[in-house]
Amino acid sequence: MRERDGIGGWLGRVVPLVAGLAILVLGTAFGWNAALVEAAVTPPPVVRAALVAAALIAGFLLLARSLERLTRSGGPDASVRDVAGMLRGIRLVFLAVAAFSAAIGWLLGHPLPLVLALVIAGIDIVETSFLLLVVAARGPEAGGEIGPREP
Repeated sequence: MRERDGIGGWLGRVVPLVAGLAILVLGTAFGWNAALVEAAVTPPPVVRAALVAAALIAGFLLLARSLERLTRSGGPDASVRDVAGMLRGIRLVFLAVAAFSAAIGWLLGHPLPLVLALVIAGIDIVETSFLLLVVAARGPEAGGEIGPREP
């Protein structure tokens, strides 16, 4: 049995799934309060500038990390591909898109890009967490890796 197959491994796979669902639920609840939406979308200019900068930096860091993970997961000519690593890399790409969308929302002072960022992040986390659970269910010998493609 692999080390990640214990309780910690199970929690490590389920917690992001629950977090993604929580993002969607909290974002929906948050959206019903117009005063909260207005406060989040148009804070004071200095705070908005800091939020835009932070979101852009986070987006570029997530994008760089995703490219690193996708590269390590194996390309079309690789003899073994790390499916779990590839899924995590894809997750980071979508989280980078969500960060860029949030930056645009704060830059423009409009709620739509922020709502879009929440939707992208929440759905992506739920989707990739589910796919990671499927990969993990393939068995301990699979290890989230697949061999060369059959012709």
